[in-house]
Amino acid sequence: MKNMKLKLITVLLILIMVLLAQEENVYPQPTDLVTLPTAGLIPRGAYMVDFRLFENGGILGGVSAGISNRFMFGIGFGGSKIIGDQEINWNKQPSVEVKYRFVDESVKFPAILAGFNSKGYGEYIDSLNRYETKAMGFYCVASKNFRFFGNLGIHAGANFNPLEKKDGDNDPSFFIGLDKDIGSEISLVLEYDAALNDNGTNTIGLGEGKGYLNCGVRWRMAKSFLFEIDFNNILLNREEVKYYNRELKIMFIEFF
Repeated sequence: MKNMKLKLITVLLILIMVLLAQEENVYPQPTDLVTLPTAGLIPRGAYMVDFRLFENGGILGGVSAGISNRFMFGIGFGGSKIIGDQEINWNKQPSVEVKYRFVDESVKFPAILAGFNSKGYGEYIDSLNRYETKAMGFYCVASKNFRFFGNLGIHAGANFNPLEKKDGDNDPSFFIGLDKDIGSEISLVLEYDAALNDNGTNTIGLGEGKGYLNCGVRWRMAKSFLFEIDFNNILLNREEVKYYNRELKIMFIEFF
C-alpha cells in the first residue's frame, strides 16, 4: 500500500512539473476569431492577406501588416452580389483596422490590446449607413492562453461604435470567445458578440437582442496558408432569418 501511495505521489508531482513547464511557454494568439478581435498580432515585418466569402455572392478582402511587435495596421474592401448576375452592392468605403498591444501576455497576466476597426459584416445597407452586422468600432480586448490538451485561448473585451448610429442605437457592448487547438493543424474558434448596439431597443434595428454566436473550424493547410469554415448567427438574431450563415475564409501570412 505504501509503495502504491508513493507511486501515485510521484506521478502527480511529475504531472504538476509538466504543467508548470508548459505554462511558461506563452502561445501566440490568433489575430481574430470568426469576426471578433483578440490581443494577437501578426509578427513585425509580416503581412496577412485574407478573403471572406459570405451570402449573396459577397466577398470581403483585406491586407494587414505588422509594423512593430506591438502595432498592426490593415485595410479592407468588398461588397455583396459580386459573384452572380446581379448589380454589385459595393461597401460604402474601405475599412480600416488599427491594433496596439499595451501589455504582452505573461504566465500570470493576459495580453491587453486596444484597437479600432470599421469593418462590418454582411451587406451594406445604404438607408441605415451600416452593415448587417455592425463593425467593432473602438475596442479593448484581453487574451490569455492555457494548456488544456493542447492550447486553449480565452478572449474577452468591450467595444463602442460611434459610426453606425443612424438606427438610433450606439450603446457600448461586449464580447467573449475562445480558440482551441485540435492537433497541430486544426483549431476550433467560438465567439459571442452581445451586440448591445443592435438589440431591438429601437424600431429600425436588425437584431433581436440575442447577440451573435459564431463558430468555425480553422485548418492550417501549410505553414503560411489557412482555410476556415464558419457558421455565423447561430442564434438567428434577426427577424426574417431562418438559417445560420455558412461562410468561407482564406488567410495567407508571409514576411516581406
